[in-house]
Amino acid sequence: MKMGLLLLNAILLAIGSCGGPMVMRLYFLHGGNRVWLSSWLETGGWPINFIPLLVTYLNRRHKEGPAAKLVFMGGRLFIGSSVTGVLSGFDNYLYAYGVARLPISSSSLVAASHLTFVALFAFVLVMQKFTPYSINAVVLLTLAAGVLALHTSTDRPEGESSKEYYMGFFMTVAAAVLFGFLLPFIQLTYKKARQDVTYTLVLEFQLVMSFVATLVCTIGMIVNNDFKAIPREARDFGLGEAMYYVVLVSSAIVWQCCFLGSIGVTFVGSSLLSAIIITIALQVTEILGVILYKERFTAEKGVSLFLALWGFVSYFYGELKHSKEKREIQAPEKDTPLPITVATHSICY
Repeated sequence: MKMGLLLLNAILLAIGSCGGPMVMRLYFLHGGNRVWLSSWLETGGWPINFIPLLVTYLNRRHKEGPAAKLVFMGGRLFIGSSVTGVLSGFDNYLYAYGVARLPISSSSLVAASHLTFVALFAFVLVMQKFTPYSINAVVLLTLAAGVLALHTSTDRPEGESSKEYYMGFFMTVAAAVLFGFLLPFIQLTYKKARQDVTYTLVLEFQLVMSFVATLVCTIGMIVNNDFKAIPREARDFGLGEAMYYVVLVSSAIVWQCCFLGSIGVTFVGSSLLSAIIITIALQVTEILGVILYKERFTAEKGVSLFLALWGFVSYFYGELKHSKEKREIQAPEKDTPLPITVATHSICY
């Protein structure tokens, strides 16, 4: 049963982390230009979280009867998830802006630099120690993003100015920086809450965070008159009006598959396994962008991809080695809840 649950969540994570960016880019390629709308869709499917929450509650109800708790989240975690939601709403916007301006094969590589910032902020916020492997990964991922930044003439989409391209690039980097802060911040929030981290608790955290992030993006849509523009944009959409709404709904669903999958894989397996699956999906996303959207695979992208993969391999090898050494020193108790440090939408890019 555990392996079946792990496989199911791994499939959801792979579909979401590949499909989310691809569907978002499809919207922009065929006439969509509403960045706040796209950012709203990243977390707009938050009610889907009620499904696994209902399943877990019914399971507790069956075992514990009327005494089963309905909500596990305490006040500190609620405040922490709300703050995380506000920051995630702006992170949604930054990432969506980057996808609107950059080829998906480029934005995926740039977004991968979040590992650099995760390591830096983890050192500051939760006193995570650097290792030679993590330092090597930070350097390589920084170089990978730098290669793309310095060679943009062959990668800029047709009809897009250099200013727009650079804005998209730096917005994507900003999204990676903010995401790099969010993951250690979430870890710190769990630590300060002094609650055991369970699958249900993480789902509740994800629900509140996604709701608040969607609320932030809703305000952005209202200010930008996106709601009024949707019918007009649907009529002018390159794939047809009906397909326009299919793309929007599909985007919201696919992103939630990513979030739920990341939560499940992290809980049943580990956060490292979740990150490995996303890393593999990152390479698939780049290849799909080249094949489906006819994007150019330049020499710069090849060098950047090589450096990124090298950085990922270095980071994951170091983590595996550290985990093995830690297990040898002190074996975890069987019933101790798994530490979950990442369970947000941002990891899906």
